[in-house]
Amino acid sequence: MYAKLAEDLADLPALLDAAREQAGELLAGLADRPVAVPPPTGFAPSAVPEDGVGAKAALAEFARRWAPGFAASAGPRYLGFVTGGATPAAVAGDWLTAAADQNPVSSLDSSASDLERETAAWLAQLFGLGPEFSGAFVSGATMSNLVGLAIGREWVGEQLGITVADAGVAALGPVAVVSGAPHSSVLKAMAVLGLGRSAVKRVALQPEREAADLADLEQQLADLGGRPAIVVANAGTVDTVDFDDLRAIAALKAKYPFWLHVDAAFGGFAALSPEHAALVDGLALADSVCVDLHKWLNVPYDSAIQFSRRLDLQVRVFQNAAAYLGHPGENPAFVHRTPESSRRLRALAAWCTLAAYGRSGHREIVERCVAHARDLGERLSATSQWRLLAPVRLNVVCFTLAENPTQDRIDAVVRAVAAGGETFVTPTVYAGVPALRAAFSNWRTAREDVDRVFAALVTGSGAA
Repeated sequence: MYAKLAEDLADLPALLDAAREQAGELLAGLADRPVAVPPPTGFAPSAVPEDGVGAKAALAEFARRWAPGFAASAGPRYLGFVTGGATPAAVAGDWLTAAADQNPVSSLDSSASDLERETAAWLAQLFGLGPEFSGAFVSGATMSNLVGLAIGREWVGEQLGITVADAGVAALGPVAVVSGAPHSSVLKAMAVLGLGRSAVKRVALQPEREAADLADLEQQLADLGGRPAIVVANAGTVDTVDFDDLRAIAALKAKYPFWLHVDAAFGGFAALSPEHAALVDGLALADSVCVDLHKWLNVPYDSAIQFSRRLDLQVRVFQNAAAYLGHPGENPAFVHRTPESSRRLRALAAWCTLAAYGRSGHREIVERCVAHARDLGERLSATSQWRLLAPVRLNVVCFTLAENPTQDRIDAVVRAVAAGGETFVTPTVYAGVPALRAAFSNWRTAREDVDRVFAALVTGSGAA
């Protein structure tokens, strides 16, 4: 065995203690460290180490070279990209994931796949999905949407008497993907699946909304003349957290043939709050559902789940036909359900946080984040510098400069706010207007953090 590797094996408990201490210091300082740390330009990687320095020295080198430049994205005032951070139980579960190093795609050698099945079942219960839905963990919303659309593509083939997984997408011909405000990951998935970005048929939106106009949606389905399609509905759009009327859309299946995929990346968590659960009414009528877990479940990157009610079609698409992996059977292993043939046990961090805090604990996180978003929205509306572009429906505040909101001025504010280190928000364009969005999803965020965010935005507006 290589000498330094043997030394580290002999000293493993002490090394893990050193890593724990370093991680503890990082987490303890989240409230005070800069939220964003824009990297310097002109980075050039160094040469790969020839002999290495051993784990202890490597930890020290990381602390010196890289840790100071990391964003406090796990902290309470990081409001970009709907990043939830990670609850204490989720962090502990993620550490155990690395230590146990299980590959849960097979059911042949470990109980890890059963832990994933239980976690998926728990999540289905949280979102009001019945036992007809099967769930599997994937890397994020992009992959979850891809899996749902891939199953939908296979369903379209089934309606036309074509097994797309065998014959290829060319045998299928054009497939209409109908949606009002599809997330960019949906378009990316369409490109990967061979459906093509241009296949999306945009549905008109309701006035001053990101929700699909139902009359236009029905007309577009009618115009297909009975040809099967895929409808992508939203349960929480990225800019204003708007929701399609899922029950009304699902009712159209009685008249028109389509696969209903619901992108509920973070809006699906509205189901946990009685005040907001009506927003996802009808979610259980979908054929496939996307939910991102490293957002509002507050587990570490990368983690999402996809649900489908047609496991048979899912296996047809993703089956890995190798003798050593076994036959799918009635309860197919995860290797036959998603694109990955090997992956880490993402479910363990989710299992730990659900076991530790339950439905009630995660409901409290959701409701507190919504309250903070409303609070910030009310404060911004009361200023002369800012104005809201949409009502605060859930946990995202979409706002812009009160006067002359050009892209250059918005970009200047983004840079100034990031450089200030108090918070981080992302730019967007809503209804043609350059804007900012602040997404609350972190379990740590408190009222005093909203105070600091608001102050930073007021100060940052001066950079425009």
